[in-house]
Amino acid sequence: MFYVWMRECLQGVFPDMFSRSLTDKDAEAVANPDRFTDVAGEEASKRELANQDYEQKMSDIFSELYRVLEPGGVMTVMFTHKETDAWDTLTMSLINSGFVITSTHPITSEMPQRAGMKNSASADSTLLLTGRKPHEERDPENAVPTLWSDVEADTRKAAKEAARDLLESGVSLTKTDVIISAFGPTLRVFADAYPVVDDQDEEVPPRKALETAREAVTQILVDEYLEGMDVDNLDDITEWYILCWLVHEAETFSYDDGRQLGLGIGVDIDEIKRSTKTWRKSRGDISLRGHDGRVQNINEKPEDRSSRLPVDPDDLSFPRSLDAVHAAMHVYDKRGETETIEWLRERNFDSDSQFKATLKALLQVLPHNHEDWELARDLAVGRTSDVLDLDFSPNVFAEDGDETKQSTLGGH
Repeated sequence: MFYVWMRECLQGVFPDMFSRSLTDKDAEAVANPDRFTDVAGEEASKRELANQDYEQKMSDIFSELYRVLEPGGVMTVMFTHKETDAWDTLTMSLINSGFVITSTHPITSEMPQRAGMKNSASADSTLLLTGRKPHEERDPENAVPTLWSDVEADTRKAAKEAARDLLESGVSLTKTDVIISAFGPTLRVFADAYPVVDDQDEEVPPRKALETAREAVTQILVDEYLEGMDVDNLDDITEWYILCWLVHEAETFSYDDGRQLGLGIGVDIDEIKRSTKTWRKSRGDISLRGHDGRVQNINEKPEDRSSRLPVDPDDLSFPRSLDAVHAAMHVYDKRGETETIEWLRERNFDSDSQFKATLKALLQVLPHNHEDWELARDLAVGRTSDVLDLDFSPNVFAEDGDETKQSTLGGH
């Protein structure tokens, strides 16, 4: 679209640049694995070749911008991607071309309801990332390496400060965009220290800094939104499930985002997919499962129940707190309040702190129109509340507000 209008206006001024009726797709800087179907092999996959091609083209673009700028000159990049691989590539391209990352500013430019944005890898907000051509040339290839152990603490600190500043500013961004917005200051720390190596003298890529930033900001979000909660005390899979709902505020989101959240707490989401049924793939994205997609039907005979569902509500103990809470929801839904009270007491969930913490967390992260939230609410405030004795702020049961609406350009 942009090319068509630019050609209409500028063809007379730059005839060579606008000689084509459409853009040159081969020269376009995009990471498209489909372009490398015929050349991929054992040494490099389609995705790896696409990323290499994208990084090289972006480096060429930034190098040309670097060449024409005077020392001290400024370049601003508008970036809406949220996958770590894309940020890793962007950072290396900037570093290779010589730019110094000086500032980042989150704004909202994308409308999530427009065609092409739904289920895309773009963030709802845009990050304006500013790079400056230094007055003194830098030579990254001959620079003295910095140990990652010396950079990690500064990386974590920069991410936390950026997240706190955004949360305190009153700007209405989604929690995902709070994480993305912290990438800029994090990458500035990394770029200033580049090249970065580990204790084995192996080069550390920018993605390591981004993973650290994601972990740090996620903890800030837990402290901010999960009142009185310490999810670190829960089992890893339950913690991952809760964090996914907290950060993404939706049951479907980017696979890469879910994988990164898992890595941060030691969960390989691909390994747990089949055995726990906590999530499924939906068009390449993650879709979280509720209790009805995980718990066997208690009203059926044991021999008639689906073996594909991992949670048996008749069990007296469960390997994960999430399994226990989902089973309780199922029993409440199928058998009612009185039998659920007996079920809870038989399994000592009336004194199980992790069961209570999981139920309380789900009440705080699930959308109020979700069936699981309604069942969690009923468990927390019905006659079962006398058994569980949960302590809640009134805000937990308030109607969903405008908390997740996006900020606008005017808000900045």
